[in-house]
Amino acid sequence: MTTDEDFLRIAIEEARLAAAEGEVPVGAVVVKDGVVLARDRNRREATEDPTAHAERLAITAAAQRLGTWRLEGCTLYVTLEPCAMCAGAIVLARIPRVVYGTRDPKAGAAGSVLDVLRHPQLNHRADVSDGLLAAECAGLLVEFFASRRGAAKKGGFPPQTAVPAEG
Repeated sequence: MTTDEDFLRIAIEEARLAAAEGEVPVGAVVVKDGVVLARDRNRREATEDPTAHAERLAITAAAQRLGTWRLEGCTLYVTLEPCAMCAGAIVLARIPRVVYGTRDPKAGAAGSVLDVLRHPQLNHRADVSDGLLAAECAGLLVEFFASRRGAAKKGGFPPQTAVPAEG
């Protein structure tokens, strides 16, 4: 039997790939009945698409695989707390459960800044579990941004891309 930790580790693998590609290291996995339907990572820089967050890409791929936009019975695993856009996509896709690693105190919409996923006026709410492998997930982000700041100080990145913000 595969556990929440196993699935979040797959998301962490995706986050590591994102970092290697110069993207903010966030990975996401959509699972149904113990089967990985989709996995992806941030691709904003590569696609020049501000909506190319790991969660949104994985949700879209899972919906295509299932042949329906309703991802009922699925769980989304993500390394970083979803932003408002991704939380909105989770609600719209009817994903009943979200497990994430580390909180996002600047843009989190699953309890940190906003709580879109459990908002009482929305037509769908998700069960949220946070803090799984939090130190490892946070460490990826801390290391990534520290390396970007170091490169920017040495002139390796233009100022506008020195510290890309997740959000």
